Amino acid sequence: MAVRPPQQDGDEPDSLEFGIAALSPYLSNSDLTFPATTDEIVRALGDPEIPYDANDNTVALSEALAAVGPSEFDSKRELLDALHPVFEEYRASGGGIFSQLRALLPF
Repeated sequence: MAVRPPQQDGDEPDSLEFGIAALSPYLSNSDLTFPATTDEIVRALGDPEIPYDANDNTVALSEALAAVGPSEFDSKRELLDALHPVFEEYRASGGGIFSQLRALLPF
């Protein structure tokens, strides 16, 4: 997922990436090949902290993978499909309604 940040300086990015959108560049920039196990994925990507909401709350990739059922993935798409509900769960439980409203307001 991605959301537009509040408009300020021209140096700010056009959008904030979180969840599988934030994980995708790590996968694209690695030499990871599929099928791959969770250990191989974490080792290849360096266990990055992945933002899961617009407030820059993060979760370690290894922790997110621990919440996924399978321990081996046949493709990048299978991995992202398995991680999507995990990131959504983190996002839904992280901070409640006030945190979500604060993320939408420009102050």
